[in-house]
Amino acid sequence: MSILDQSWFSNIVRPSRYLGNEINSIRKDPSRVQVSIALAFPDVYEIGMSHLGLKILYNILNSEEWLLAERVFSPWVDLEDHLRRRGIPLCTLESERPLSSFDLVGFSLQHELSYTNVLNMLDLSGITLLARERSDNEPLIIGGGPACFNPEPVADFFDLFVVGDGEAAALEICRAVRGARKNRTGKKELLLELRHVRGIYIPSLFGIAYYPDGVVRAIEPFLDDYRQVDKALIPDIDDYPYPQRQIVPFTELIHDRISVEISRGCTRGCRFCQAGIIYRPVRERSPVSVLEETEGALRLTGHEEISLLSLSSGDYSSIGPLLKTLMDRQSHSNIGVSLPSLRMDSLNSSMMEQIKRVRKTGFTLAPEAGNDRLRRVINKGLTQEEILNTASAVYRAGWNLIKLYFMIGLPSEEDEDIEDMINLSRQITRLAGKKGKRANLNVSISTFVPKAHTPFMWTTQISPEESRRRLRLIREGLRRSRVKVKWNQPEMSWLEGILARGDRRLGRAIMEAWRIGARFDAWGEHFGVEAWHKALERAGLDPSFYLHRERALGETLPWDHINSGVTKAFLRKEWIRAGKEHPTPDCREKCLECGVCDHKTVDPVLCKEKSLPLQAKDPVLPGAGQKRRYRITCTKLNRAKYLGHLEFARVLIRAFRRAGLRLAYSGGYHPMPRVSFFTALPVGTESLAELVDVELLERQDISSIKEKMNRELPEGIDVTHVKVLFQGEKKGSIVESRFLITLRNTGVRGRDLKRFLDSDHFPVVKTNKKGEHEVDARPLVRSISFVTPERLEMTVKKTDGPGLKPTEIVRGIFSLTHEDILHMEVLKTGQVLA
Repeated sequence: MSILDQSWFSNIVRPSRYLGNEINSIRKDPSRVQVSIALAFPDVYEIGMSHLGLKILYNILNSEEWLLAERVFSPWVDLEDHLRRRGIPLCTLESERPLSSFDLVGFSLQHELSYTNVLNMLDLSGITLLARERSDNEPLIIGGGPACFNPEPVADFFDLFVVGDGEAAALEICRAVRGARKNRTGKKELLLELRHVRGIYIPSLFGIAYYPDGVVRAIEPFLDDYRQVDKALIPDIDDYPYPQRQIVPFTELIHDRISVEISRGCTRGCRFCQAGIIYRPVRERSPVSVLEETEGALRLTGHEEISLLSLSSGDYSSIGPLLKTLMDRQSHSNIGVSLPSLRMDSLNSSMMEQIKRVRKTGFTLAPEAGNDRLRRVINKGLTQEEILNTASAVYRAGWNLIKLYFMIGLPSEEDEDIEDMINLSRQITRLAGKKGKRANLNVSISTFVPKAHTPFMWTTQISPEESRRRLRLIREGLRRSRVKVKWNQPEMSWLEGILARGDRRLGRAIMEAWRIGARFDAWGEHFGVEAWHKALERAGLDPSFYLHRERALGETLPWDHINSGVTKAFLRKEWIRAGKEHPTPDCREKCLECGVCDHKTVDPVLCKEKSLPLQAKDPVLPGAGQKRRYRITCTKLNRAKYLGHLEFARVLIRAFRRAGLRLAYSGGYHPMPRVSFFTALPVGTESLAELVDVELLERQDISSIKEKMNRELPEGIDVTHVKVLFQGEKKGSIVESRFLITLRNTGVRGRDLKRFLDSDHFPVVKTNKKGEHEVDARPLVRSISFVTPERLEMTVKKTDGPGLKPTEIVRGIFSLTHEDILHMEVLKTGQVLA
């Protein structure tokens, strides 16, 4: 039985995470494909579905007829509890099949704090945790993502890793699996074959030798032709199609917008930044391609915001013409554009003017340090003057709030540097020029974590105690200012630091921590540092060995056999330059010979376009320019009943956009579509008659609206009726709602219903965030009667006082238990307007 059919399902947190069946999701018949892969993201749906890499792989893999790719995300703790207590395996969204039935399970490893979630997902799927104990009948377990540039801490759990760009390697792995199935090749032989694919790291083909003090003595390859793993690299990202037909989620995502990768890689060379090393060289997508892909994605998804994704969006060679052309084409449709990774020295007034044409999407800037000296150490080429000038320009352009990112614990940082961070923040907040108590500057502080493959990989990390001391200095220094200070838990950075530069011995500690109960370690409310202290102690490992020890420049590091393309000699030179506060130029200006480019097939790809073509104007259609209001009646049945009110509203608004029905918008800095709902239906309640009023910018035939919308709506939501609202016609309000309520195996008695009908006052206990309080149910019910022994009809009136849900009324009348309510089915059949 599907978890969607379980009586408890509507009571878990955000059931919409687990529905599947979203617009643009791909469902194939597993019996008609040769290879199946589950794309697993070890975090919740709204984080995983915000990740562009998952969408790219989903599109590429499913474009092959012989191949099936489905999605699975880490279940939240409440669903995990239900799955474990009832022995239900973790399943994918598309086919609701257990992960153990797939040929491959590919995990996206975006950061080190997801490792216990990986083990949890494997265990919930009934898959053996240790790769060496896994049988040939179990799936091949693959890891990919930035954490795979040092995969040693989780090497025991994975059959292989994809290091670098995953687009080409993923398909090659699936082709090899298809061949192995055809030839009945075993897992060991398959892995031996896969070692020839660029970017594939197979931990079982390497041994690690240690000195008595725990330092790596040698990394020992077992095969002479497989001594190093070179990262997979796509010379030109335009060679791989951007996924225009992206899945439209029901749940609101962390980044709920169309993300378009305008470039991959960065040329700045910030010495703390692992992404700036492992994604080299910079490869820009052509601006014409960006425009075409953006417009296609907007048309096929109905999203209302575009994010131009890059490690440094302002460095994109054609950012000015691209941004202006995008806004010229899209601002009339109220499409906003955000640049999530802006360097201060790449921002100009022209870009700000373009961004705010539709809505202000927020400004986040990252000085990283509080003074020029420390920024020279980290090669962040920003001066104090540039930071202040940029902040002043942002405030003058109309923004009331700026977010700044700083790090504490950078190499050579002293208390004087902390004071400079405080002073810089105070100077910026004074530039806003407005008095009052509201914050005009958010300062986010994180503890610096040295990462593999960076010039700082040899240095030490400050302790959690020292992090808290420096945080106290900042908070005290910014007290009674208009600065709001946020920070990451130092203990989480402590764990990240251990795992980021860890070795293979940490696998035992990760498993121990998971067994103790570690889950969602990147979530502050779930992170438990004590579990990790116990796990490390049981594994016989000292955290200080990984955190507080400066590595010798000649030391063998656990990731030395993983080649990012940037040579260790170049990183060593950068570490020395950092100590001397010497800057290193942007490699757009001068090739630094870091090792990643061969200047034959691999080189920076820059797209310098001065102007771009404007979109041809749409033909003027009959009724254009004539605003008109419509009342739409639609259903909310089956899976759709698990959508919350805001989720249901978002589904409809995006369907209007996909259908080409132009919505009217409100004015102001944050224009909203003129769509209004009458009631908010409780999660788990079905309806045959939800009412929505909408204003369109052009007159439409009502049958056309119905037809266009029903083509774009997911299963369970159908437009059944459309009515024109003439000028001056009031919205009205619902005064009565009719429900059909089914109760199974509850033993309800007619005398209880008679007692209710005969009463003048019938108190029912209602529980909400403020606690328990009594509500009189009798004046709320116009009529209630049995249709069958297990089915009731009830008409509920709208009153000025507190209301009750139909389930709460029925529970009170028949003295039902919580378990009885779980088996109750509620269908709204209609309402009366006044």
